[in-house]
Amino acid sequence: MNPIHHGHRRPSRLRTACLALATAALCAPLLLTAAGGPSAAEEGVDAPATAAAPAPRLHLSAPKRQVVYAEGKRLYTDLGVRMVAQGADLRLDLNRADYSSPIVVSRRDAAGGSTELGTDLTNSFNQLDRFVRLRFTPLKTSPKAKASYTRVRGACLGSVSERIRPDADPRSPYPTYCNYNPYSLGAVQGISDGYAASVLEPWGRMKGVPKGRYRVEVRVTKAWADALNMSATDRVRTTTVRIRSYEDCDRGCRRSVPRPPSDTPTPSASRPNAQRALDPAEVPADYPKPDLRALPAWGLQISGNGNYLQFSATVWNGGNSPLVVDGFRRGGKDLMDGYQYFFDADGQQLPDYARVGEFEWDPKPTHLHWHFRSFAAYSLLPVGHTPEAPDGHDDHHGVQSRKEAFCLANTDAVDLTGDGAQWNVENSDLATACGDHTSLSIREVLAAGWGDTYAQFRAGQSFNLKGLPNGCYNVWVEGNPILDHETGDRTLVESDYSNNTAKRRVCIGGKPGARKIRHLQQIGDVDENDRGEYYRR
Repeated sequence: MNPIHHGHRRPSRLRTACLALATAALCAPLLLTAAGGPSAAEEGVDAPATAAAPAPRLHLSAPKRQVVYAEGKRLYTDLGVRMVAQGADLRLDLNRADYSSPIVVSRRDAAGGSTELGTDLTNSFNQLDRFVRLRFTPLKTSPKAKASYTRVRGACLGSVSERIRPDADPRSPYPTYCNYNPYSLGAVQGISDGYAASVLEPWGRMKGVPKGRYRVEVRVTKAWADALNMSATDRVRTTTVRIRSYEDCDRGCRRSVPRPPSDTPTPSASRPNAQRALDPAEVPADYPKPDLRALPAWGLQISGNGNYLQFSATVWNGGNSPLVVDGFRRGGKDLMDGYQYFFDADGQQLPDYARVGEFEWDPKPTHLHWHFRSFAAYSLLPVGHTPEAPDGHDDHHGVQSRKEAFCLANTDAVDLTGDGAQWNVENSDLATACGDHTSLSIREVLAAGWGDTYAQFRAGQSFNLKGLPNGCYNVWVEGNPILDHETGDRTLVESDYSNNTAKRRVCIGGKPGARKIRHLQQIGDVDENDRGEYYRR
């Protein structure tokens, strides 16, 4: 999910007005007020001493190397530069008393305290002026490249905000944009503890840096580094950048992989709201859980070359709680470690979460996003045989689909009348995001009452019929499939494992290379070609 971001360029008056109306509630600073009643001073007693709230450790993060792209004379990239907060949130309040007064930047802490950082740090609510200095030094001599190029940029912290620790809060409360209004009186920027927040504008523009390879030094300027108490080593990072033109991408442009910070601490039980990473079997029995169920395969057809049985499949959540699985990138690899989270009836994350499976990057043209492994499995087996058979499928002359990883998405409303079913997934805080190749973390969600359908045109969504005898088979769709038939272990935690499979009978005939469906089981009175009265009007 790409957050809405408004850069430092002035939008139209109409757009400004619309944004002001649509986001006024979100843009207002969070006001921390004391409880009512007289203070201790008013009562004539000494106020109890309170410990100072911890300040966050802030440091920059950037990919070790990357490829970025330019169009004409403009370079479009944020260079993967992130600011990481560890130990506490960073919250910056920007305020002015009136339209003749300067903007005051203050840091707020978890205890409600405020420390003024200065009145000369920024003249804009839309960005933190002159926040970073970028120095591009060519690695190879080029007639178009001079000795170096320096660019100074403002920052809008958190236009992209990614959780980098599995025990960090489930969502960041801070704005994901920096709105523009000439009459603004206050703004907030922030980074949650355990999050990496973008510094530069996503797909921001830089002009005048030609194609080539560069060593790029990214440095927080001295004024901001001093104000935020950043050490000399934390305020600077270097990255190797190759700038290419979009016109060079005749086979597609691949963005590089940023690496998560190398010094990310281990989740600590000393955190006030610390969560625990458990094995799936250790999740408390009273936790609300999803219930993954399968629908019969549909849309069955033989491919144009006559060698593949294509199908669509839906696995849905019939439980009273969403399925929420987050991935956290493993170094700079195309793998993420998966964790399943649990939520109460009010949508609050419960203390414990489970280590579950992995995510992998899928580079195929019909995917190009992150997939969670072991969400579902598909089998084509002779009638009378089941996926649970411990001796494998070879003796049954069956076929397994090559599809083994999935991007969870609420594609189909299956049953919105059940307990806990979520009617409006578009407005859910637990939004699905399949991510892109630069993602450091990812959240994939299947809301209660909703299903995730993979259609037959997707890569791997088929059975190879080469060498398979003609005859009658069952197409098995299995959600959260069994990993070990001796132990019955599955990847995800559910409330009920007895309803995970569905089957549909299909009879295959014809010659090799020209197979045909001779018979397909009718499921009740369902007409797969009837899309409803709305589409017939």
